[in-house]
Amino acid sequence: MSHWTLNDIPWDRFDPAKVEPSILRLAKAASLVEQNGADYTRYLCNVFADDAEFQDAARIWGREEVQHGAALGRWSTLADPSFDHAAACARFSAGFRVDLDAERSIRGSRVGELVARCIVETGTSSYYTALAEVTQEPLLRAICHRIAADELRHYKLFYTHMNRYLARERLGRWRRLGVALGRIRESEDDELSYAYFVANEAPGAVYDRRRAHRAYLSAAARVYRPHHVERVVAMTFKAVGLKPHGRLNLLTADIAWRALRRRAAA
Repeated sequence: MSHWTLNDIPWDRFDPAKVEPSILRLAKAASLVEQNGADYTRYLCNVFADDAEFQDAARIWGREEVQHGAALGRWSTLADPSFDHAAACARFSAGFRVDLDAERSIRGSRVGELVARCIVETGTSSYYTALAEVTQEPLLRAICHRIAADELRHYKLFYTHMNRYLARERLGRWRRLGVALGRIRESEDDELSYAYFVANEAPGAVYDRRRAHRAYLSAAARVYRPHHVERVVAMTFKAVGLKPHGRLNLLTADIAWRALRRRAAA
């Protein structure tokens, strides 16, 4: 059962005077990506077809992800009454589909799949924390705090099941690191860029992947601060079996922060 519902959100706190256009564009895009939770649930249940315990957990996770999209979509419609969330979701789903027929993990193993899921939750928990801290709009802040807490709990969920499977598959830390890096590179793929395009361009617009990708990354990079990046690196290190605190962590976080600043300035 979810820790909160849409009815728990203080919708009456919405302040239209404090809506920032750049944050609105990001929230619209996020509302579409989160709706993919149902498809990812089906994919995960296929990959873990003989693991009823994990399937039950994945279904709860998927429902919570869809709820995140619904909350962000409702806020986006308050902030921009012309935004048709349902229509945007339909356009997004038509242009970007998860492989629902896959029976094995695209990561090569179940441990690899769970490492990849940890990386996704690492990114989302930090992203929504950053959005909550940067926005001046009180309702969006409340929504993002709830979502960030869920995403951190989801990270712990996948991390726990990853350790359970490590006892069987024994995927070494360097191979886990390879999976993690691969999943991080996938942030360059179409899912985020296309969501940003669909959420913020007119229905008849032509998708220019490079332009949409650049626009999304530039906007998203601006919400981060050094402590968010340090958290991403620490959680990533933990997922792959490296020490989450220390010199290597600090060096990696510094490199990642500099790269983000370059993206923000692009």
